[in-house]
Amino acid sequence: MSFFVIPAVDLKDGKCVRLVQGDPRHQTVELDNPVSVARGWQEMGARRLHLIDLDGALEGERRNEKIVREIVSALDIPVQFGGGIRSFEDACNLLDLGIEKIILGTVAMERPELLKGLVEKYGRDRLIVALDSKGGRVVTKGWVEETGVRASDAAKKFEELASEFLFTNVDVEGMTEGIDLDIVKEVVDSTKSGVIASGGITSIDDIQAVKDAGASAVVIGTALYKGKIDFKEALKLEES
Repeated sequence: MSFFVIPAVDLKDGKCVRLVQGDPRHQTVELDNPVSVARGWQEMGARRLHLIDLDGALEGERRNEKIVREIVSALDIPVQFGGGIRSFEDACNLLDLGIEKIILGTVAMERPELLKGLVEKYGRDRLIVALDSKGGRVVTKGWVEETGVRASDAAKKFEELASEFLFTNVDVEGMTEGIDLDIVKEVVDSTKSGVIASGGITSIDDIQAVKDAGASAVVIGTALYKGKIDFKEALKLEES
């Protein structure tokens, strides 16, 4: 099975940013040209880009559509995109735009019938369900609303509707203090679909551990932007 090391570009107010535990009051990185940042990751060898509209995720209204279009047009590699996708029409527009895979979190939990409609039209290969987790349980609406559903149980529920799950451990997201491998393993072991691990990835050893646990990919953000992980070194784990 292929393994991907995926760089993250998170958009907020037209800029590329990094937040600690998804809290907009705790912003650690701010770069003015997200298109240039995205192009830079491709030039360094990325085979896939993780693109999130934080304004959409936090407020339910996407404000960065122009930049999203520019990034998709500028890159030759596949883009997976999420943040604020709340309707069937919106999801279709994004997939028709050329985005390879869309990431659905809140709407998947609240309206699973929308997922079924998208599977019928586009196939499950273009859908990723986001399992954002605090204390092992799924949270939605920009990581602020608790559902009480265990992430591993949600993975079982949506397995037939998604090619992959994006599992983000919010408890360690953006803190660059390492991963909680046990919860990653729990989600990986609960599903036959691929699991993209995110949150707390801080070192090459973290990436190797997640790969060994059976994840299909990792998303790396803060650790890349702060220089804690050498991206070209990380890419070597795709091949080993």
